[in-house]
Amino acid sequence: MALRVEDFDDQSRFRQIQAIPYSDLVGFVLDYLRRKSWLMVFFWSLCIIFISVALTIRMNIAGYFPLRNILFHSLLGFIIFPVLLIPVHEFLHVIPFWLTGAKRIRAGADLKQYIFYVTAHRHVITAGQFRFVALVPFLIITFSLIALIIFLPGLWKWSLSILLFVHTTMCAGDFAMLNFYLINRRRKIYTWDDADEKMAYFYEEI
Repeated sequence: MALRVEDFDDQSRFRQIQAIPYSDLVGFVLDYLRRKSWLMVFFWSLCIIFISVALTIRMNIAGYFPLRNILFHSLLGFIIFPVLLIPVHEFLHVIPFWLTGAKRIRAGADLKQYIFYVTAHRHVITAGQFRFVALVPFLIITFSLIALIIFLPGLWKWSLSILLFVHTTMCAGDFAMLNFYLINRRRKIYTWDDADEKMAYFYEEI
């Protein structure tokens, strides 16, 4: 039977290990982005690979297209497409949340921290379920963009390769949370959010 928020009041079974206000999420994310693990090596390596691919494509198209067209596609890749991709990315978090049984799914943003998020109000999830929720947008969008870069011509390769890099950096928060679970992999961790209080809670089973 799925755990409820009220179950964590039993201190003989569960211990709170983190309580993070949404206003402090950036600090939490930066902390776990800095913590060394194979996952962080993988994440930062992907960022380097994707920006290298974009720069290689840019060098290959130099001289073949007017500069104004290259600048336009640069604008698409760095600003316009990433902004348009934000709701798509967040919606792709909604689907796995729904598949875990969440009912009260909410989306929000904190523009001061430049973060966007999807949460399931007072819905308890396991570490495995969290990994599923976190990875779905990254995997779907990354593989879709790689396919488009391969098959679309010229300047679209440039703008979409930039978008691939930018989107990967936009997934930093998801990878930081995944790193939290990786570092604490010996613990049996559950998490739930109170979207009204804008708090994220993490408990371990004793």
